[in-house]
Amino acid sequence: MALRKILFIGILSFALIQSSCLRYSFTGTSIPEGINTIYIPFFPDQSNSGLGDLSDRLNQALIERFVNQSRLQLANSEQDADAILDGSIVGYSNRPFSIGGNEQASQNQVRISVRGTFEYIPEAEPLWTNKSFEGTFTFDPTDDPLNGEQTASDEALEQIANNMFNDAVSSW
Repeated sequence: MALRKILFIGILSFALIQSSCLRYSFTGTSIPEGINTIYIPFFPDQSNSGLGDLSDRLNQALIERFVNQSRLQLANSEQDADAILDGSIVGYSNRPFSIGGNEQASQNQVRISVRGTFEYIPEAEPLWTNKSFEGTFTFDPTDDPLNGEQTASDEALEQIANNMFNDAVSSW
């Protein structure tokens, strides 16, 4: 009985490996053959966040995630790309998250919302369109409010970049 199970699993594994058209990278991502480049245009900030560099920071986090954690290279234009990740920042808030004994915020929460579309060129339709992604992080506003908000927004952007990356590569 155990020998049958082992033989079945071995044959099934061999068949899956032989029929697979995906290439595996050491980061755990599977990317189809022929997909070598990605274009990530500027994600405009439509959230009225008041942070002038929020779009730049999101784009940098996305580029680092897609280029450093996969075999993809960054394309300079849509025409040169095999895959495209596009979107915009649609929401930003920095609000009290918990109130201390003196009725002042002891923790604030930064929440950032992004909508994105992901497609790779060989397909006629995007893998996802206008999909919502959100990142949140809390900080102590009494300690260092400006740097605290900066750090919290960086962490929220990293969450969004991770989620977009994971959704994109899991769609392949």
